[in-house]
Amino acid sequence: MNVEVEIRAAAEALLSSSTSNQQPSSQLQQNFNSQATRYATEDVVTGMQRSGHMSVVRRFFCLFVTFDLLFITLMWLIIILLNGDDIVSALSKQIVHYNIHTSLFDIVMAATCRFTFLLLFYGLLYICHWWVIALSTAGTCAFLIGKVFVYNWTLANQPVFHVLLVLISFVLSWGEAWFLDFRVLPQELQAIEYLQGVSSYQSERAPLLGNYLQGLQRIDDYTESIGNFYSPMDSPQSSDEEGDTRRSGARGRALSQDMKYRREGQEVLEVSWRILNSPDWKLEKETPEGDAVYSKKMPLAGKVLKLTGAIDFPPKRLLNELFDKVENHPEWNPTILETRTVQVIDDHTDINYQVAREVGGGIVSSRDFVNLRHWGMKDGCYVSAGVSVKHPSVPPVKQYVRGENGPTCWVMRPVAGDENRCVFQWLLNINLKGWLPHSIVDAALTASMLDYVRCVREYTAKLKQESQ
Repeated sequence: MNVEVEIRAAAEALLSSSTSNQQPSSQLQQNFNSQATRYATEDVVTGMQRSGHMSVVRRFFCLFVTFDLLFITLMWLIIILLNGDDIVSALSKQIVHYNIHTSLFDIVMAATCRFTFLLLFYGLLYICHWWVIALSTAGTCAFLIGKVFVYNWTLANQPVFHVLLVLISFVLSWGEAWFLDFRVLPQELQAIEYLQGVSSYQSERAPLLGNYLQGLQRIDDYTESIGNFYSPMDSPQSSDEEGDTRRSGARGRALSQDMKYRREGQEVLEVSWRILNSPDWKLEKETPEGDAVYSKKMPLAGKVLKLTGAIDFPPKRLLNELFDKVENHPEWNPTILETRTVQVIDDHTDINYQVAREVGGGIVSSRDFVNLRHWGMKDGCYVSAGVSVKHPSVPPVKQYVRGENGPTCWVMRPVAGDENRCVFQWLLNINLKGWLPHSIVDAALTASMLDYVRCVREYTAKLKQESQ
């Protein structure tokens, strides 16, 4: 039985090496599988319906509409009681003897109509269109503008509070329209597209990353991936030596896991390379040294960043410093607290644990990451790609927030005519977790990327001096 396991492992290793320089199957551009759930952003998660229940983001919208009604009603009660009348007399003047020129009860009724109208269509009927909120907001605004002209402000004892009630009603109605149109509907649509992709291909034989590049312009078709031909090892039918069977099974599972890591590493490299070379990047920041950070929106990853800068160092040696000598990074990179290799899969693939320092003066606290790394050659460039994975030897700890990296990579492009110089590119596709404002996170990450390439430049300059 041990001989069969070794023969099978050797055959799979041969198949892996023979296809390591090929691109994954065209299935990579058409299907998701269950592994892709790691790359879902928080927006996708909050837009999902679970077990037929309302999505989180839509439920928040319904709570916001309820808050609108309760807040307007409470403020209206406070205003009418400030006149000095008891509650019965105040309500009688405002409701029973209603007059559009002196009563504010119609503003409460407008909030009640919004509440009923929006919860009926978005809470009960669960429609996914903006026209209902557009009618609600337009009707409210038209009524409030008309109210301003016909209301007798000179008879108001506390005109400031009356004005505030009108303005708050106006702002809340527009806030509901903004939240539905820019948060609820886009997140639910994103979640639907994601789940449709996931459900279309759940087999273990699928490529691990699937259609992560949905929405990107096609460059070319992938060739077949080893993932399409992979099948688990057979269980032994019978054995007189129970101990040997258990050892063979454990060894087979370990070999299967290593094959899975190799296959995923190859596909991560392909995916990150295609993202890096996709069009429509927007310039975020540029330095006098020529370093530039670009950004773009991805369908599932959200905002991703790309850095480009020139480094006076051979590309092969730079790959060696960044990949093979990763445990030395804290010595020259002040943004890293700790890094260590958890498991070596082969010469091109390993699993690495890394702890990043806080950035932005403590605005973003320390994060730790467990990354599957794989390097290879693409169009004459050295590419080191990575993605977050779960590993039993490095579970999450309370001391750090466990962040996640989507497909990301470093690329060292040789410069024609100068073998001692390369163009360094970094694709950053990260989810820091936690409730952090996107603007603050984007600014902190952009600054961190520029600091990193400066550290790389200083470190390689020091290595060149030591080698002379």
